Amino acid sequence: MEKVFGKTEGLKKSELKRLSNLYRRRVPKERVLTPELAQALAALSQEVGRPLALLLDREGRVVRVGVGDAKDLPIPEGARGERRLSGFRLLHTHLAPGGLSRPDLSVLFLNRLDSLAALEVEAGRPTTLHLALLAPPKTGEDWRILPPRPYFQYLDLNLLAEVEALEEEMARQARVREVLDGSGERAILVGVDLGEGPEAEAGLEELSELTRTAGGVPVKKVLVFRQHLDPRYLVGLGKLEELKSLAYHENASTLIFGLELTPAQAREIERATGLKVLDRTQLILDIFALHAKTPEAQAQVELAQLKYLMPRLVGRGKEMSRLGGGIGTRGPGETKLEVDRRRLLERITHLSRKLSEYAQRREEARRQRKRKGVPLIAIVGYTNAGKTTLLSALAKGGEPGEDKLFATLRPLTRRGFLPGVGEVLFTDTVGFIRRMPEELLTAFRATLEEVREADLLLHVLDASQEGGLERYRVVEELLEGLGVEAPRVLALSKADRAAPYDLLYLRERLGGVAVSALKGTGLKELREALAEALLKAGVRPQAWAQYT
Repeated sequence: MEKVFGKTEGLKKSELKRLSNLYRRRVPKERVLTPELAQALAALSQEVGRPLALLLDREGRVVRVGVGDAKDLPIPEGARGERRLSGFRLLHTHLAPGGLSRPDLSVLFLNRLDSLAALEVEAGRPTTLHLALLAPPKTGEDWRILPPRPYFQYLDLNLLAEVEALEEEMARQARVREVLDGSGERAILVGVDLGEGPEAEAGLEELSELTRTAGGVPVKKVLVFRQHLDPRYLVGLGKLEELKSLAYHENASTLIFGLELTPAQAREIERATGLKVLDRTQLILDIFALHAKTPEAQAQVELAQLKYLMPRLVGRGKEMSRLGGGIGTRGPGETKLEVDRRRLLERITHLSRKLSEYAQRREEARRQRKRKGVPLIAIVGYTNAGKTTLLSALAKGGEPGEDKLFATLRPLTRRGFLPGVGEVLFTDTVGFIRRMPEELLTAFRATLEEVREADLLLHVLDASQEGGLERYRVVEELLEGLGVEAPRVLALSKADRAAPYDLLYLRERLGGVAVSALKGTGLKELREALAEALLKAGVRPQAWAQYT
């Protein structure tokens, strides 16, 4: 006897047997139902005194039988995607008059069903049929409800033609979006304003830039105002339904939240929306993984990812299968979760050991530099502030920068020259960002030792972007948290792109030297400021440099 889902408590074995026999029914793939199925379903529903639900595939085969409303029947993951529906249609009975309820329509929409039908039952006989299909994206409606009619008037409706027409429209709109936006993953960005005002808006803009850097396409930005966060759904179940509707009409498959989600919140939001769910920390980790090129950077990023993943192991299901592969023989009674956890801990230990070895080599290189007496200038700043481009302009053999967040992950050291000081070393470091994930700070702590050991810090601040004071404060607070006490010189980068008033405002509030690495303006003044700061810090000039 095949399984009957839902509220089966109290049913007789004979009733369960008759319900299980519904699996043998077939409906022509172009039809909603047949007279025989309608009558059998109505009679059974009246007999057990409960609504019944059938899930059929696109070939008309019954794949699940349930007792209860549409929401009580678990629906397996179908073949749906941005251009397809799930391939399932749901037919259920109503023992009282009334149309399709909001929960019914939510089941249709959240699962992208081909159709959802409710058959009214009166005295054990089928009467009125209510039928709904999804509306095409961009229409402003989530579903299309057909007029209620006696069920036999829907026997000749070509349901398959309706479904194929909808999928063709979905595919057409997806092709148009690919031309406009490329093939990147389309995402809805969700920020939460707990009273921060402009800072929350700036955080949402930054989330958009992070999404683009990771290769995604931010199609909509939604700022949610809340006094308190929902412990289960973060922004509330009602808002999630709105986001699901927005994702459907924008052909988006991903929700990205600007706050860090707890493991339970991520699971509940994913379950409620059927969409992929990411938070800001996970997005930043993905960007770091994308840009990690050297073995040290790759090890640092992987360690941060594993530490982030550890508390999120419970209930990961298929997502953990890649980590559980090739395990081999398991101990008696060892569950898959325990195996995954043990393997992660082993990998974390291995990576921590490797990073300790890298740190020892870096410490030895620092000792050699100190013995030679060459001053070290560490270039720090907010991500994408122009640090790498400025390094290329100041030093010999610097690499060209990229207009991306976190384009540089490894410390890049190059030789340069300062008037009155002589030869110096410039070190480019990983960029900072507000609410820097703790996992990344921990993993990159050895790399950031370069900043702590520097004789001078060159703080690079992008003068062409709004919110310069806030980004300056973020970097200084992170440096303070790392225990960095070296003197600073501030460079207001991208001065050629900055509005004159904004540049003047930053210079009045923070001081600094306005520079444009691409145009070459301000570089002479910056070198002089760096030399003066080094000499004030007690760095002894090389003998030959005193005459340059």
